Amino acid sequence: MVSMRARLLTEFVGTFVFLSVIALSGPAGALAPLVIGLALAAMVYMGGHVSGAHYNPAVTFGLFLRGVITPPTMGLYWLTQLAAGMLAFWFAFLLTGHSGGIHPGAGVYWYTAVAAELVFTAALVLVVLNVAATKETAGNSYYGLAIGFTVAVGAFSVGPISGAAFNPAVAFGATAGAALFQHGGWSDLWIYLAGPLLGASIGAGIHILQARAGPVPPETAERQ
Repeated sequence: MVSMRARLLTEFVGTFVFLSVIALSGPAGALAPLVIGLALAAMVYMGGHVSGAHYNPAVTFGLFLRGVITPPTMGLYWLTQLAAGMLAFWFAFLLTGHSGGIHPGAGVYWYTAVAAELVFTAALVLVVLNVAATKETAGNSYYGLAIGFTVAVGAFSVGPISGAAFNPAVAFGATAGAALFQHGGWSDLWIYLAGPLLGASIGAGIHILQARAGPVPPETAERQ
């Protein structure tokens, strides 16, 4: 059994590195989604065997709904991910002097942004559950790439629409950084909480209908 301290440390480090890349990826321009997806894949391979490599409260929520983790573990993971997200965006501000927050694109209605976040978070959680928490795929070596490229595809697709967070820790960190350093507001944060958490619920629900041999391999359940 992996200790809770090791799991939380892994979640903190993985979330911090992944979200730092997100916060610093602006100069990559059109390739930013690919950079972000590769960073996530690398961090998933780094921490998957220790914490499950969630790095995202919506992913943690989806795994909770499938019975992979307990409510207390979910709460600890959420606190760790949100703290790491906030520090990542503060770190990016120290390096660049910029913290722009996250908002829907110009002229995009709130319900359009929520829909974009919901659909691609559902896709992300569904991929995570299928490649990292399903008996039929236990022991595969492609789980990190599948998860990372799902985020990259989502960011390429709806980045100009919603900002492509798919992760409440991204939204919280970006919003907190903008509020602290750039006098930004919190009015759009709910979009990036509601959309991903609803999407995680849908992804978990689809996985319930898909899974033929149970939700998780034994080694994943023990690790969680």
